[in-house]
Amino acid sequence: MTARLRIFMTGVGGQGTLTATNLLAQAALDSGLDVTAGEIHGMAQRGGVVESALLIGLKSPKIVHGESDILLGFEPLETLRAMPYLKTGGIVLSSSESIPPLSVSTGKAESPSLETIKEKVNSCAGKSHFLPCQTLGLKAGAVQSGNIALLGALCATGDIPLTPDQMASTIKTAMKPKIADINLKALELGVEAIG
Repeated sequence: MTARLRIFMTGVGGQGTLTATNLLAQAALDSGLDVTAGEIHGMAQRGGVVESALLIGLKSPKIVHGESDILLGFEPLETLRAMPYLKTGGIVLSSSESIPPLSVSTGKAESPSLETIKEKVNSCAGKSHFLPCQTLGLKAGAVQSGNIALLGALCATGDIPLTPDQMASTIKTAMKPKIADINLKALELGVEAIG
């Protein structure tokens, strides 16, 4: 496994994309890895697109098209939109549950089906995993913790130099106890979803 990784993360406002980025960066730092993280594009309002990058063992603060080793999508349509960033044969972990954009909610546009999204992802990705992140978050105690379920799944793949236990340790130190307990459960559910 390489200690040089480019991870592109995307979702919509209110899903915790930046929280997940910051937790993953902190876990990497806690494990002694060189890490650079940054927000590429973000909307503070709920529902706006949020994109961020995390680089392990690399100094560049950004990822360009065709460079990302791993794509984490917290919403399936945003996963599809971010596919140009993934290198051929890269890894995709995505939520399978959508949060329709305003244009779809108002009937001005149609969203592709999950099957169509999976087909397009798999035409480029070396491997992909789709998880019901919102459902896992609710099962853990808060829909917002679905982002941590996706991080748990990522750690469980063995494709990054972080284990679920290392991520759990960071959650315990970075979050208040009640919030940490919910997120630790979400982490565990994400790990189970990969197994």
